[in-house]
Amino acid sequence: MNHSTSSLKSLAVSATLHCLTGCAIGEILGMILGVFFGWPMFTTMVVAVLLAFIFGYSLSILPLLRGGLPLNKALPVVLAADTVSILTMEIVDNGVMAIIPGAMNAGLVNPIFWLSMSIALCTAFVAAVPINYYLLKRGKGHALVHQHHGHSHHESHS
Repeated sequence: MNHSTSSLKSLAVSATLHCLTGCAIGEILGMILGVFFGWPMFTTMVVAVLLAFIFGYSLSILPLLRGGLPLNKALPVVLAADTVSILTMEIVDNGVMAIIPGAMNAGLVNPIFWLSMSIALCTAFVAAVPINYYLLKRGKGHALVHQHHGHSHHESHS
C-alpha cells in the first residue's frame, strides 16, 4: 500500500468518525426526547434521524463558517460532503436497532438499549468507511470540505 492510499484511508476513517459523532449525538438525543415525551417508536426514530442529520451537518459547517466561508457557500459544500455518509449511517444504525430483539423498547436505563446502540453505531461506522473512502478517492464527500478549510482562510485575508 503506498503512502497516498494509506493517507486516504486514514482520512476516510477520520471523516467517518466525524460523521459518526454527529449521528450519535442526534440519535441519542432523539431517543432521549422520544422516551421523555412518550412518543411512539416511529416518531422517535424520525426525530432521531432528523437530529442526526442536523448534528452531522453542524459539525461540518461550523468550522467552515469560522474559517470565513459564507453560509450560502458553506451549506452546499456540507450537503454534498456529508449526505451520503450520514444517510448510510442512519440506514445501517436504524436497521441494526430494528433487528436486535427488544432494542427499541428497552428504554434508556436498560443496558440492552445502550449495548444495542453501541453495536448499531459501530456497524454503521464499518459500513460508512468504504463509502467515504470511495468518495474521497474521487474528490467527493469530505474532500470537498477539506478543500475549503485552507481555502477559506486564504480568501478571508486577500
